Amino acid sequence: MPVLIRSAGRVLGPLALALPALLVACTSEQPPTPPPTDPGPVEVAAARDELAALAAAAQDRHLVAQYAFSRAGQPDRMIVFTSANDGSWRVDVPGGALGGTADVSLAATADGLFQCALPSAGRPNPARCVRLGERDDALPRRLDPRVQHPLTDWLDVLTDRRAPLAVAPADPPKGLTGTCYSVDSTSASLNAPLDVGIYCYDRDGTPTGVRTETGTLKLAAPPGPAPATVQLAGPVVVDGEPLDTAAPPTPDPTGSSGAGTP
Repeated sequence: MPVLIRSAGRVLGPLALALPALLVACTSEQPPTPPPTDPGPVEVAAARDELAALAAAAQDRHLVAQYAFSRAGQPDRMIVFTSANDGSWRVDVPGGALGGTADVSLAATADGLFQCALPSAGRPNPARCVRLGERDDALPRRLDPRVQHPLTDWLDVLTDRRAPLAVAPADPPKGLTGTCYSVDSTSASLNAPLDVGIYCYDRDGTPTGVRTETGTLKLAAPPGPAPATVQLAGPVVVDGEPLDTAAPPTPDPTGSSGAGTP
């Protein structure tokens, strides 16, 4: 009997030593906790779809609307936007040229893209218009007041699902109403397809407000009915020159031409 007991001890000894190691190994090989599901991409995609639908409704929305335009350091201005039933449009921009001293109107019709100089306190001349190109041509930066884009060509960008945009729901900025979205560009290019900011719309597609680095547009009154087509503010001058947005250079009070004194 003593021999049997000693033999059993020799067999059980190694098993007793190995059991804790096996338990530790099993414990350490438990499957990791799966990461939580991220609903972010779904919400982002839904916001992009919602904004595209509202922008498409805005393209089909024909109206006459007044927008208050505000920008830091400048007095508020009243922008008048007309989207006619035939697809033509016109935007009247007080202080839209010559450093804010001249009023202009931009219009796109079947005949092309036009800039019209409007009578104003600084320029009491009669209205005259200059053709800038085809109606879908890009406006040169030196002539571009930029306030018209959220109401016109940027709607094409917002409806284009291939455009490099990041869209998310946003609370309306102070003073704005409607359903709002934060829009950012995901493109590394310096020429972003539109200005990043907050874009707001009514249910029927009426743009109710936009806030970008250019300034803030706010719908000032309920829109009115659209005309059949837009009318230019004045006659087209064939050899006329459009007005730049930049202020003209300040005249030299000495009358010097800058040439050196002999």
